[in-house]
Amino acid sequence: MVGGRVRIADHVGWNRGFPVKYLLVQEDEDGVEQFWGRCAGVEGLFVDPVPPPREVLTLRGCSPDGLLSDVLAESDVSLRGLGDVCVEVWDDQRPVQWWTLVDAVVVAHQPHPADPARLDIVLGAGVRNEEGFTELPEAPRFELFAGTTVPAARAGRCSAVDGLFRSRAVPAPVPMELIGCEPAEPLLAALRSPRRWERDRAGLMVLDRHGAVMASLAVGLAVTGARPSVLGGTLVDITLTDGGEDRPSPAARPLWETWHQGAPTEPNVWAPYDSQGRSEWLNLTTRAWRVPVPRPDRSGGDHQLDGRFVTDIPGLHCAIAEALLGPGRYFGREWNAFKDCLGGGFGVAPPFTLTWHDSEVARRALADVPGDPESRLSYFEEIVHLLERCGVTVVLR
Repeated sequence: MVGGRVRIADHVGWNRGFPVKYLLVQEDEDGVEQFWGRCAGVEGLFVDPVPPPREVLTLRGCSPDGLLSDVLAESDVSLRGLGDVCVEVWDDQRPVQWWTLVDAVVVAHQPHPADPARLDIVLGAGVRNEEGFTELPEAPRFELFAGTTVPAARAGRCSAVDGLFRSRAVPAPVPMELIGCEPAEPLLAALRSPRRWERDRAGLMVLDRHGAVMASLAVGLAVTGARPSVLGGTLVDITLTDGGEDRPSPAARPLWETWHQGAPTEPNVWAPYDSQGRSEWLNLTTRAWRVPVPRPDRSGGDHQLDGRFVTDIPGLHCAIAEALLGPGRYFGREWNAFKDCLGGGFGVAPPFTLTWHDSEVARRALADVPGDPESRLSYFEEIVHLLERCGVTVVLR
């Protein structure tokens, strides 16, 4: 162990006819890691999220915009789908809560009693609130964003959302099977006294074929059962009650298989994927967190951004990270994270020059994608202005 961290190289090899592909590591409150075990396989790594139960909600005093306005302008909007609708709850200065109305459908609408120019819109949707908000802030306003693209486009604003602020049951966890597991002493203790670990979590480290960590997922340590492994020998197969909420979907499996061959070394490997795939690519750049401590930030120089494939927000951040740091590296995945990265500590810091080739591709593709809700700039324009404000010389070609 070095600096409180488990040495991966000490645990990736064993004398068996198949490789170690996963490590289980727990970090205590002091940041000291403890090795729990290693295994050859995992069943249930890729799962679709459990959809939340359907509910009926009402957007009160709504001024629709974008997709929502287009849908309501049609003669018969009943049961028209909006995709996921993001509800941002603002105080007098900034958004303080974020809700997602999953697979929202327009059920009905009518003029708002106090102002016929606005609408009360009834939606059917699942409600997801990952941060546990249940209380209405003082004097809120509600900004709406709708659609299945990343990010969603502006859909208007409203004065209230009936049915949003209430407690909801936590969905049942989805189990995970550790196949061919060689437990270390902490995991053996968990197998002997499973109730002791019901509330604890650990990191499941996913190794690439070279034994390097390509991802780390949080899993629960509550054990439902254990039995001799289907792989034989002294190995065991272990069922974890909760395999965690941040597992990739089955659609991401081909992309993970690409990363399993080793960290990307060629540019634009992300380019053939759609927006969802590119978002998962960005997830992997952030999940592979066990990397060497970065050298001091580099400044100066001229970085070349290949803009041919920047057709959406995830593609923009894939391309910028690649231009600044190289393939498979992380430099933010949305505006706020990108701003943080420009502040230093991620390998490159202003001042430097960014020469953006084929910039017109992004300008056109993101022309209707808003940046800051209070500005009239597109996401592309916001990124360029942010770079320039932070001391970057941007050359658009």
